[in-house]
Amino acid sequence: MNDIKKIFAQKLLEVKAIKLQPNNPFTWASGWKSPFYCDNRKTLSYPALRSFVKIELCHLIQEQFPEAEAVAGVATGAIAQGALVADQLGLPFCYVRSKAKDHGMQNLIEGQVEAGAKVVVVEDLISTGGSSLKAVEALRQAGVEVVGMVASYTYGFPVAEEAFREADVKLVTLTDYEAVVEKALETGYIKQDDVPVLAEWRKNPSEWHG
Repeated sequence: MNDIKKIFAQKLLEVKAIKLQPNNPFTWASGWKSPFYCDNRKTLSYPALRSFVKIELCHLIQEQFPEAEAVAGVATGAIAQGALVADQLGLPFCYVRSKAKDHGMQNLIEGQVEAGAKVVVVEDLISTGGSSLKAVEALRQAGVEVVGMVASYTYGFPVAEEAFREADVKLVTLTDYEAVVEKALETGYIKQDDVPVLAEWRKNPSEWHG
């Protein structure tokens, strides 16, 4: 596990962008019960952390997708992060809506992106991967070449990993489930007894009931 994953995991825990409650599960918008909650948008409220995320996402893109000619953010969580990254890299930026506007030009993609352009997608959080890959599909239908995706965090659910494989999209993240659990253990946020509970949930989150 690289240092950045552990450093960022600790930062997310410190600002409570990630919360772990094995004994008092959250209910996600999907209705799933979960001992784990992540809201990376909180990082935007802390200037030093916001800059850290921007710079490290840029490093990922430069290392993994140096051919990228433009940046696309996924609405709404990654619009701000995507714009910050595009600005830092000096690249064009657009963002992809979850659904087309019902008025005006009825845009699904906001901003200008040229057909055939090599685009890297910026996302804040990967859970099942459904909304992220829907954005990829919208870009592909617009004639864009999606070279890959970078994200702040992934739960690493098997269903998401399979979906990204099937869509032929390379995903690289700043941190992930393993790094967060490791840091949460180190700092005493959770106990060793909590780890099997979290692992059981992660294997099949849609069926987990706490």
